[in-house]
Amino acid sequence: MKKNFISGLVTGLGGALLIFAIVITVYAQVNGKVLDDSNKGTQIENQVTEVTEQPYDKIVEKLTYLEKIIDNSYLEKVDETAYADGIYKGFMNSLGDPYSCYYTKDEYSQLVESSSGIYCGIGATVTQNIKTGIITIVKPFETGPAYKAGLLTGDIIYKVADEEVTGIDLATVVSNMKGKEGTKVKLTIIREGENDPIEYNIVRQKIEVPTIEYKMLEDKIGYIIITAFDEVTTSQFKNAVDKLEKAGMKGLVIDLRDNGGGLLKSVVQMLDRLLPKGLIVYTEDKYGKRVEENAINDDLLKVPMSVLINGNSASASEIFAGAVQDYKIGTLVGTTSFGKGIVQKVLPLSDGTAIKLTISKYFTPKGRNIHGIGITPDIEVELADELKQKVVITVEEDNQLQEAIKVVKEKIK
Repeated sequence: MKKNFISGLVTGLGGALLIFAIVITVYAQVNGKVLDDSNKGTQIENQVTEVTEQPYDKIVEKLTYLEKIIDNSYLEKVDETAYADGIYKGFMNSLGDPYSCYYTKDEYSQLVESSSGIYCGIGATVTQNIKTGIITIVKPFETGPAYKAGLLTGDIIYKVADEEVTGIDLATVVSNMKGKEGTKVKLTIIREGENDPIEYNIVRQKIEVPTIEYKMLEDKIGYIIITAFDEVTTSQFKNAVDKLEKAGMKGLVIDLRDNGGGLLKSVVQMLDRLLPKGLIVYTEDKYGKRVEENAINDDLLKVPMSVLINGNSASASEIFAGAVQDYKIGTLVGTTSFGKGIVQKVLPLSDGTAIKLTISKYFTPKGRNIHGIGITPDIEVELADELKQKVVITVEEDNQLQEAIKVVKEKIK
């Protein structure tokens, strides 16, 4: 029975590879939903790519042999679906691209849920070092269970539910931390200054991601914190700008620190409120096809502005910062950004699963691709050492924010 399962699976996979270009085109055009920092305008060309015939019979033979060894010797029982998911994930992993991966039905469902800005989980933003695969807590939300349990900025997530997660796709790890409201998830944390890992059993709760926070500071300086670029962020940003304008805002500080990115369409719509008419960002795919996103809005915000960035400001955040810097409509303050200048697109498949695939590079209005380099701020300021593990930092003690405020005040004068 199992031999038939593996043979059928790999034979089917072999056939799928032969029509891969056509299948991806159909899904992209019919079912495609842009997530992460995907390019909404890119369509994969509807063409048949010549595929060299592969020795699928040898692949089937080897997999069947491996399965027989597992069946005879492996201590635990293996679900047949685990074989299939493993093959699909391995197929995507063979690209050697840390941003391209395969999502099971559950993983894809939770990915879509996350992009809406509402989900059930621990309530924290996380990042992954692409070179080491280490996953780190960027910031627990003040109202979330992770913060209440005692997780800190800079904590390394070592295990989720007793499974080591270093090197595992970040979206997969995040989906494993999510679950039904009221259920528990066990996290094992490595913390600087502690000799042994720390275990937390965190009760999941409904999280409404605070993608926008805003307030008016002294001297009529508006302050907007953008934590992610989700579907809800565009309207939240517009509301924040409108209310600050009505309150007599004379200058604006936009905080993109620790913002790992999100939806391209969201950052484009937000920049349309800040930039003069013209190019916001453009992408180029493997065929050299260029797709442009342009500012078209007449209702332009005209106040002195500074933008805060740091090493966790990535992807859509870098599109935002790069456009501001290229047009010289504001001053970038902080430290060099992450350096992610490539675009992924999530392509849903007909069985409810999906793949995420790197499809293009993006460029700032002046033609800069910052992948692996990042964006250097106009004024470099390191966050004070004593603040780096703090979750809640006041306006008064935040030395980077104070520098950004100073820049805006000088422009108002």
